[in-house]
Amino acid sequence: MGKPVNSRSQKQPSAGAAVAASDGPGASASSPAPGPVDKAMEVLAALARSGAPHRLADLARHTGLAKPTVHRLLRAFAATGYAEPDTGGSYRPGPRLLGLAASLLADDAAMRRVGPVLDELRTRTGLFASYVVRDDRTVIHLDVRSPVQGLGLDLGPGFREPVTAGAAGLALLAALPAGERDSLSTGPDGVPVDDAALAAAARDGYAFDGTDAWLDRRALAAPVRDATGRAVGALVLTGLAFTLDDAAARLYGPMVRSAAAAVSASLTAQPGVRLGLAADPGRPASGASGGSTRSTGAAEGEREMR
Repeated sequence: MGKPVNSRSQKQPSAGAAVAASDGPGASASSPAPGPVDKAMEVLAALARSGAPHRLADLARHTGLAKPTVHRLLRAFAATGYAEPDTGGSYRPGPRLLGLAASLLADDAAMRRVGPVLDELRTRTGLFASYVVRDDRTVIHLDVRSPVQGLGLDLGPGFREPVTAGAAGLALLAALPAGERDSLSTGPDGVPVDDAALAAAARDGYAFDGTDAWLDRRALAAPVRDATGRAVGALVLTGLAFTLDDAAARLYGPMVRSAAAAVSASLTAQPGVRLGLAADPGRPASGASGGSTRSTGAAEGEREMR
């Protein structure tokens, strides 16, 4: 069973914090100032966060931009359908932005295969089942299937957390080549991921986060790989402590690992398929031997899921 993760909090970082984190610990005042396109993308990212509509002040705080700049960009977005004004001077994503997101997700081969698997995991466990991808130093929940009883957790599509914050990030880190993993294994707060937890996740094929007492939340995750054997996403189960304790993790861990292997197997016949926001998608595969091992595990996963 996977060891607990060194997890301090699973709060969603602000867009500004995510940018700072992606710059790494060596970031300084000498970093290039954001240009007009950078600012526009930051405002769009903040606008698409959960909890819409968003007030102007909140969007400015999340992006680190001045209110007049945010207001000017929001008016431009509203004029082109990417934003929509709401009551009290707040804004929500507009129909054009929502349409783009829906079209991309509906056309993604990985998302079409993940959906039924998430439904099965939710039904069999009574927990939140989600699919996440890595965006540099954060992970994003692209698809979330909620149980009938929501368990009081604020978890939905678009939920973002640091890659070092819990089981989802740990599962992806443990599956990366050592050189790439080392550059990502320190969180925004400077706290490194526990090496023993990484080793356990790599050994077991899934990660279990059993230490986040602040939110009383637990998560269990296993990586999904593309045709080259590269980890590009993860299946995640999330629940409260009393629904996902150590005993449940021992039961559900192999189940999630097998489900992830089955999704991976279904993608091997489609080399080059787009799998979300994983950084540097053109990077060479980590090695032929890793792909061979993954193919065997994927076949076993398909049998167990049946």
